[in-house]
Amino acid sequence: MDEHIAGRELDDQRHQEAAGQSDDLAALVAEAARGDGQAWSELIERYARRVYALAKSRLRDPDEAEEVSQAVFASVFQHVSTGRYTERGQFEPWLFRIAMNRIRDQIRRNTRRVRIESHTDRVISVPSEVADESHDLGKLRSAIDSLNDSDQEIIGLRHQAGMEFKAIAELLNEPVGTLLARHHRAMHKLRKLLGVDAQAGVSHE
Repeated sequence: MDEHIAGRELDDQRHQEAAGQSDDLAALVAEAARGDGQAWSELIERYARRVYALAKSRLRDPDEAEEVSQAVFASVFQHVSTGRYTERGQFEPWLFRIAMNRIRDQIRRNTRRVRIESHTDRVISVPSEVADESHDLGKLRSAIDSLNDSDQEIIGLRHQAGMEFKAIAELLNEPVGTLLARHHRAMHKLRKLLGVDAQAGVSHE
């Protein structure tokens, strides 16, 4: 009985902390919309690394990931500062929806470029692995690359962008239960490809 009560109290505490963080974010977005430079700096500091990590995990090119990240925040700034974005507690899913759209656009451009180069018999340049990266990391990246786009997205959003499942569900407009099942299947495929428990490796990509 005591353990049950303690568990409920812990859940209540987590819900209160999440609500507090949501209120803090809403206030920060409102200040940014009014042109507060410090608020913009805090928003960028809070999300820039996560957006970049997601972009790099999908594009595999640091320069492209940086360009996409800058484009994402330029779009966010334009929408928020002109009042086209209205805060309803959905800022994080909205931000990463912009990021995913930009990433998908870049992937399509890269795919078209590779097709054109292949058609004209030009050399296709493939970024090589950084020399000092471990063999296991290279194996992990190859395994992730072999997954379909849907599986790569769910792994990227969860483990590179660090999003909670609830936020991912809002971003992708899917029930949390469906999303959890998708993530489980994607991780199962990844572990099968690697022959090991890949969870730790994914989270530190």
